[in-house]
Amino acid sequence: MSASITVFLLAIPMSLGLAVAMGAPLGAALLSAGLGGIVAGLLGGSPLLVSGPSAGLTVVTAGMIHQYGWRTTCAITIGAGLLQIALGSLKAARSALAVSPAIVHGTLAGIGVAIALAQLHVVLGGSPQSSALDNVLALPEQLTRVGFAEPLIGALALAVLIGWPRIPGRVGQLLRRVPAALACVVVATAVAAVAAPGIARVDLPSWSAHVLPEVPRGPVLGLITAVLTMTLVASLESLLSAVAVDKLAAERRGSGEEQGSPRACSPRTPRADLDRELRAQGVTNALSGILGGLAVSGGAVRSSANVRAGATSRASTVLHGVWVLVAAGLLVSALEWIPLAALAALVMMVGIQMVSYAHIRNVHKHREFLVYVATVASVILFGVLQGVLIGGAVAVAVALRRLARTRVSVEERDGVHRVRARGQLTFLAVPRLSRVLHQVPQHADCVVELDGFFMDHAAYEALHDWQTSHIAHGGKAEFTGPAGGRIAEPASGASGAAHACCRPWTPWRNHHCGEQLAAEQPAPGLATAGQPTAGRPTTVPPDPDAEPPAPIVMAPLLRATGNSLRLAEGLSSFQRNTAPLVRDELARLAREGQRPSQLFLTCADSRLVTSMITSSGPGDLFTVRNVGNLVPLPGTEGGDDSVAAAIEYAIDVLHVESITVCGHSGCGAMQALLQSPDEEADGTGGAPNSAPPSPLRRWLRHGMPSLERMRSRHHSWARISGRLPADAVEQLCLTNVVQQLDHLRAHEAVARRLAEGKLELHGMYFHVGEAQAYLLADGNTAGDGSGSGPVGGEEVFNRVAPTVRAEVNA
Repeated sequence: MSASITVFLLAIPMSLGLAVAMGAPLGAALLSAGLGGIVAGLLGGSPLLVSGPSAGLTVVTAGMIHQYGWRTTCAITIGAGLLQIALGSLKAARSALAVSPAIVHGTLAGIGVAIALAQLHVVLGGSPQSSALDNVLALPEQLTRVGFAEPLIGALALAVLIGWPRIPGRVGQLLRRVPAALACVVVATAVAAVAAPGIARVDLPSWSAHVLPEVPRGPVLGLITAVLTMTLVASLESLLSAVAVDKLAAERRGSGEEQGSPRACSPRTPRADLDRELRAQGVTNALSGILGGLAVSGGAVRSSANVRAGATSRASTVLHGVWVLVAAGLLVSALEWIPLAALAALVMMVGIQMVSYAHIRNVHKHREFLVYVATVASVILFGVLQGVLIGGAVAVAVALRRLARTRVSVEERDGVHRVRARGQLTFLAVPRLSRVLHQVPQHADCVVELDGFFMDHAAYEALHDWQTSHIAHGGKAEFTGPAGGRIAEPASGASGAAHACCRPWTPWRNHHCGEQLAAEQPAPGLATAGQPTAGRPTTVPPDPDAEPPAPIVMAPLLRATGNSLRLAEGLSSFQRNTAPLVRDELARLAREGQRPSQLFLTCADSRLVTSMITSSGPGDLFTVRNVGNLVPLPGTEGGDDSVAAAIEYAIDVLHVESITVCGHSGCGAMQALLQSPDEEADGTGGAPNSAPPSPLRRWLRHGMPSLERMRSRHHSWARISGRLPADAVEQLCLTNVVQQLDHLRAHEAVARRLAEGKLELHGMYFHVGEAQAYLLADGNTAGDGSGSGPVGGEEVFNRVAPTVRAEVNA
């Protein structure tokens, strides 16, 4: 009851104002508002949707009345209603949602601009022209003959309309229960009765003079176009409003607004049946046209007021229609006191609000702003139907490059409904996607698997609205990628540790999740942890607490060819998924050459992905990788010139601005240094008759200065953000970074650029298990090339924290 009264108080001034804007009989507006509430309310598929004369039909109906007259317009309304019944019977309602939101919002915005321009003339004391363009051209002349009473009453109505919801305090909370539209009309009427008794007011003729439809007169093609235009606008507005009402009802239930009230125990509002709603709108329009009323559609303004007032069933919608018809019969004398300028100001504000900044921001974010602008301009210049057609053509042109075949299927397994969407999700796929999603029972658990690279605004809204509604009705909804992992959520727990592939940060797809960790199974003749091979020592000591290894389940042929297959699959995946995204950038780099800003010297460990931890791409880093991230001192006997050559090339040819030495946790080279005898590590080979040192042992001798530095009493231990290293291996990893920086300063090219102030040195440590980076404090990377060590004797690696920018992007 309370909700119906709230909607009734809003519907009366809105209906009268829209009738004035259309140039239609005011009694016809009240009749259609009553029929919209009663007939559409009883038959509709969306119980909380309130129908009546709507702003979306204002320009359409006004044009028809101007061209064909009122009685033929009623006949056109009958034709539009019959067409809606046919479309609803053919279950075409969800196909209507294939229209891009940019076109729909652009159409409504264009209609809103046209309404505002027309009603501005009424507020200024004049009469609107037949088109938006004519209203713009006639505005200068209208300003030269502005009256006194109408602009003041219109300005007062606008001020009340804008300020009413913003009245503060308890008084404002009490007053805000009255709709702002009713308040602005009442205040303007009261002031006009005292200050401007001669102002133009509402004229409600008696019902005996009510005009009924006639046989349509005019060109057949023009009449068909008029019926199609009215059907299109009325159907789209009704269906979109029904979807919006579903969302509002779900948000109200989800937010707990009804908790603690009698409505909290009421049954959940069922999901809208759009085909039934379309048929109900057709029946209402046909009946309204027969009785001499306006065309109706489901309106978002009245429907949202109905939901927010606490309506839970179609009873409030039906009762509101009853109150409107009672008022039309009993309150005629009171309604005739309303100034036309107040109603014009009310409708002008409705038109302005139809140009929504939130919609503009959304279509711009989804790269459909061109479609929106084209639709708005076309509706204003050429008309609604022409605007929709032009906007559709632009939308198709924009979508051609990103459009691909989309397959949507649903299956039930173990009580869980799994919806799979293969391909790109655009507005053309929304009907199919929406049809499949609505096959899922309301209380069921559902997993939606998205396998595509593009999703436009329409598809996003369809998925988001369905998820909100499904959860509000007691179901569960989860969105995953093609591998089954939650979108934008990393794996966790034991399962994540055991099978931690297919992370959302990876731009490549070389993880092979379907192989069930086959790569971890030992091949015949290869040593693994705890399983030494005859004649060959085990490199990893066996773990006494470890479980026995799993049995080998793969065929020998697949094991033998697994690595080559993996390489081929990885390359193929790159060509399919990543190459199209980076081809233009790589072509530019191929033309212009490489211009990296820094030399990044790090370990060859496979767990260290430099592009990932530095968020870099092609052309950003000049990377040198070796075992232990070592920098041999220049002039060392048997030294390795490859690192020195890379340093010289980076400085003298590429002109890098910084050099970073990056170590990492669990470095195998540092473990080998700690475990090897000194005579092996320094390259002497031990006893005179011993075998010559291997290449690995000869290389590791370049790390001996780091080991000596760690054991020396003349250097303080490096530490991480105020703590000591966890063990000797981590201590040596940190010390090695500092020592290799000293080795860098000994190179002539580095010393020269440091003296010129054109080069910076940085030390970095990456903890693999924590996925955490640490940077050596700035003072520790400064130096004069003497190799004397860090400034102040302190070597501190500070933790790199997530930045504000990273949080915003996330």
